[in-house]
Amino acid sequence: MTFEKFLFYVFAFVVIAAALMVITRRNPVHSALFLVVVFFNTAGLWMLAEAEFLAISLVLVYVGAVMVLFLFVIMMLDVDLAAMRAGFIRNLPVGIVVALLMLAEMVLVLSPSHFGLQKYAAPSPAPADYNNTAALGLSLFTEHLYALEIAAVILLVAMIAAIGLTLRKRPDTRRQVVSRQHMVKKKDRLKVIKMAAEEK
Repeated sequence: MTFEKFLFYVFAFVVIAAALMVITRRNPVHSALFLVVVFFNTAGLWMLAEAEFLAISLVLVYVGAVMVLFLFVIMMLDVDLAAMRAGFIRNLPVGIVVALLMLAEMVLVLSPSHFGLQKYAAPSPAPADYNNTAALGLSLFTEHLYALEIAAVILLVAMIAAIGLTLRKRPDTRRQVVSRQHMVKKKDRLKVIKMAAEEK
């Protein structure tokens, strides 16, 4: 067994174990932390596949931004864990059926008849000056430009919708009104008072 294959099995085992911990932990903060472990080890698998850009993007975007934000949201929200666990036993049979269906679909799609190594020739070794980041960027902005633009528009719409859903006008909240700030005059803000001098 080569060292790369050993690292692959280590990363894969940790990913599967951490993923199981994500869905079995009762504390959502612990689940989020195990999800960070999943992301880091998945980045290790990307490194073994010589996809360094995808690996560092996974760490920077998901671990550095999305998971930190998700973790802070979980810690700041007052989540009623008792209410969340109340329907677990009631929905368990449906969850097991859905999980078995998903497992069967994955076995059918990822079977050796479709993804076996014997169906594909070994990739030719890349030259020393090969840059997969440049190759990925070239592919995105030439062959997959329309898909990239559509994904960007969908993300923009999702961001605007999220801001619109969370923007709430509360009567007890003071808000900045820029037009009123520009229209204010000196006499409205400044009052000069003449006081008599104290007698000694």
